[in-house]
Amino acid sequence: MSKLHNFSAGPSILAPEVIEGAANAVKDLDNIGLSLIEISHRSKEFIAIMNEAQSLVREILDVPDNYSVLFLQGGASLGFLMAALNFMKEGGTGAYVNTGAWSKKAIKEGQIVGDVKIVASSEDANFNYIPKEYAVSTNWDYLHLTSNNTIFGTQIKNFPVSRIPVICDMSSDILSRKINVSDFDMIYAGAQKNLGPSGTTLYIINNDSLGKSGRSIPSMLNLSIHTEKGSMFNTPPVFAIYTCMLTLKWVKENGGIEEMEKRNEEKAQLLYNEIDSNPMFEGTAVREDRSNMNVTFVLKDDANKEEFDKMWTSAGISGVKGHRDVGGYRASIYNAMPKESIQVLVNTMKEFAAQPA
Repeated sequence: MSKLHNFSAGPSILAPEVIEGAANAVKDLDNIGLSLIEISHRSKEFIAIMNEAQSLVREILDVPDNYSVLFLQGGASLGFLMAALNFMKEGGTGAYVNTGAWSKKAIKEGQIVGDVKIVASSEDANFNYIPKEYAVSTNWDYLHLTSNNTIFGTQIKNFPVSRIPVICDMSSDILSRKINVSDFDMIYAGAQKNLGPSGTTLYIINNDSLGKSGRSIPSMLNLSIHTEKGSMFNTPPVFAIYTCMLTLKWVKENGGIEEMEKRNEEKAQLLYNEIDSNPMFEGTAVREDRSNMNVTFVLKDDANKEEFDKMWTSAGISGVKGHRDVGGYRASIYNAMPKESIQVLVNTMKEFAAQPA
């Protein structure tokens, strides 16, 4: 069976070279006579894998020396709680910008820990834009952002200047564009969008910002402990980290972050141009805030849904159904998505519009 054009929001497409490399390592890691998934995490082989993965993150994203790079478990969903536990002081306040479902989950976890202030929200328009005009008090402990919103198809294009620590969930656009890591005190990102399979979460943390909450934090949720142990406090997710390492090597070998950003802008523009020019479709996100990772759109007439669904299925397209909170369609076009697959979707949309009424 031929490979489908995978537009899934996550777990999502990985480069063929990465899948092949991971599959080979599961059978036999570097001809050592053992599978990747049966070696000790304390072995020299896995320690070398962890070190390389961390080093590649540092190189590709130009991570400052006073930051730690960690691969932990629990997904960004656990990161919501860990962010608040490690950065919100006893009796303090965390500030949040609410831009969608994942921001709301982060807010909910923050409220378990202490006082939360929602400084801006786009919920009034079903999260179809990014709020930009809001004030941040220096009395708050941190500002929490979600850089890209997979469900609603919006993305922060310019991050706010803040005098308090900035924490950002970058699960769905990490490695897709240039960022200035030093503008953030913590970045966290579930791997299963642009980085690897589900099972690990990347954390990039300013070491100088840790250990200031004044609260007692359980060991597994304490980022200071994970930093001290270099992601090895407990048994790490060996397979997921190895596959992330392969993805990071693939990014480096394919031009690094600059080339990823260029490709992603071209791919997104190709699809948005079709949405805007095709009389059968319309986008759901405000144009200036459109995501380069998750393109959301709807049919202007839902009576055509059954016919369009048949057409894209027949074209070998998978994973374009929109989230239930938005409906319509969502094409997730992460780093590994080839431009050719997007062209297949565009051609299908053109063919659909050209049908006789």
